[in-house]
Amino acid sequence: MEIKMKPTRDGFGEGLVELGRIREDIVVLSADLTESTRAAWFKEKFPERFFSMGVSEQDMMGTAAGLALSGKVAFACTFGAFAAGRAWDQVRVSLAYMKTNVKVVGTHGGISVGEDGPTHQANEELALMRILPNMTVIIPCDAIEAKKATIASASCPGPVYLRLGRSGVPVVTKEEDIFKIGKAVLLKEGKDVTIIACGVEVYEALRAHEALKKENISARVINLHTIKPIDKDIIIKAARETGAVVTAEEHTIVGGMGSAVSEVLSQSCPVPMEFIGVKDRFGESGDPKELFKLFGLTADDIIKAAKKVIARKNARD
Repeated sequence: MEIKMKPTRDGFGEGLVELGRIREDIVVLSADLTESTRAAWFKEKFPERFFSMGVSEQDMMGTAAGLALSGKVAFACTFGAFAAGRAWDQVRVSLAYMKTNVKVVGTHGGISVGEDGPTHQANEELALMRILPNMTVIIPCDAIEAKKATIASASCPGPVYLRLGRSGVPVVTKEEDIFKIGKAVLLKEGKDVTIIACGVEVYEALRAHEALKKENISARVINLHTIKPIDKDIIIKAARETGAVVTAEEHTIVGGMGSAVSEVLSQSCPVPMEFIGVKDRFGESGDPKELFKLFGLTADDIIKAAKKVIARKNARD
């Protein structure tokens, strides 16, 4: 069966347009990347509610905060490397500390940015955003989920960070699937190991599930699309029932989604864990598929990690 490919940033653009139609309080700001972030789709339909801020990410966050304090719901869009890096101080003080109703949209996250190289490959922004009090952090796994997350974030009080990608990714969810901020989704049942994934790694986790099944290994797969607030219940339940966990993310393993999961389990249900992600290094310029192999983010890498963590579990019994 042919797999449909679509960038998560496209789902965001579609969600923005739908929000613009149903809510007059929605405004959008862009830091000179209107086409790339898909904010242009909103601009075309609602030009009077769109603000082009130029190459001025810090000013954009401050302006978005002002609009939010005046009663608007502001979406501030730029590359994740700039939203979480260059403008972090403004995000921290004007958004998180002030609890302003601003939705920061960081596109081009992860190494799947490809040829743009390490300066534009945001592999650290989930860690930077999740440590901020009052900040909600969402990583949709496909374009359908990205559209739902965009619409849901508009009604989520306070600041939100929405992490999106540049490249087309497989569509693995359905229009009728329920999306709720803070509630992870059980995609596949399993009893031997749990694979917790976010973003494009959800697809790789599903591929790993099918391959492991052929070897009589039963892998549970969870889509952890929200890493803050994190769904502790589903994580603890999975750890207790399978006794082994693998996390998979297109992000550094230092402070990212895997770290968030380990923080939950270390306090409530310690089990052997393995982490799939970028291993404390910067990205490289190259074809996304080649980079995923180079950085160890493929289904094959998840399979190896699953077998390793199961062996560790069995050694403890």
